[in-house]
Amino acid sequence: MNEKQATSHIMLVDGMALLFRAFYATSITGHFQINSKGIPTNAVSGFLKHMLTAVSSFNPSHLAVCWDMGSKTFRSELYTEYKGNRGEAPIELIPQFDLVKEVVASFDIPNIGLVGYEADDCIGTVAKALKDDMKVSILTGDQDILQLLEENISVVLLKKGFGNYQVHTPDSFYEEKGITPRQMIDLKGLMGDPSDNYPGVKGIGEKTALKLLQQFESIDGILENLNDLSKSHRTKIEQSLDMLHLSRTLAEIKCDVPVSCSISDSELRYNRNKVINMLDEVELKGIHRYLADEKEYA
Repeated sequence: MNEKQATSHIMLVDGMALLFRAFYATSITGHFQINSKGIPTNAVSGFLKHMLTAVSSFNPSHLAVCWDMGSKTFRSELYTEYKGNRGEAPIELIPQFDLVKEVVASFDIPNIGLVGYEADDCIGTVAKALKDDMKVSILTGDQDILQLLEENISVVLLKKGFGNYQVHTPDSFYEEKGITPRQMIDLKGLMGDPSDNYPGVKGIGEKTALKLLQQFESIDGILENLNDLSKSHRTKIEQSLDMLHLSRTLAEIKCDVPVSCSISDSELRYNRNKVINMLDEVELKGIHRYLADEKEYA
């Protein structure tokens, strides 16, 4: 690794994870921060606080934000019930989807997203593309992204409040789960994911799934050794083979999506006055103090 690689660090932000977290943290009390134009700004404000606090804490040299681009994706085409347990977005959040991208753009930070894919897929694609050239960290509240962990890719999980994080590496993940990050895909294939509304193998929970993966390494390994399983586990898996394979496909983050992020475009050097003008226009109060000093940015 050359000197540039040693010092360059891109943080990929899971935009939706931060935006939803920020919205629900304040909307529960009815505090939507509606500006003079009648537009709620509570989610955008909280998003910026999360993002800028992380920038201050981890000091990345580069930054990009990835977004979902609508609810219809290749996963919902494969399984119509995918995320079918989620209701419509709250009416106060809807106008903030476009607004937050406009505010991010004022920092000259790339907004990345592609119709038909989720933010996770864009994050995975960009992370894998840049990992040989620079350190990559992913800022999110979503543990699904832990499957992307590898030597030069870490995951920064948001904890309660602002500035509280759990940083995961492949080693810390293995210590916690007893499996590798890539095995997490098969783990979710077996146990399913209630939050994304797919079942995996009915009757197989996390404890059993972990035990099977530690013994047989993968779903393929389990299927090759079905006769070594207990009758109960074998029967459950045999009765759910189609859903097992489908759940695994739904769980896997695609890392070959046609999106890109250039190193030069993602360099974190924003025009402070331009950002302040945007904050003032949107009437986002209390964000100025999170901005870097004049001496750090133009």
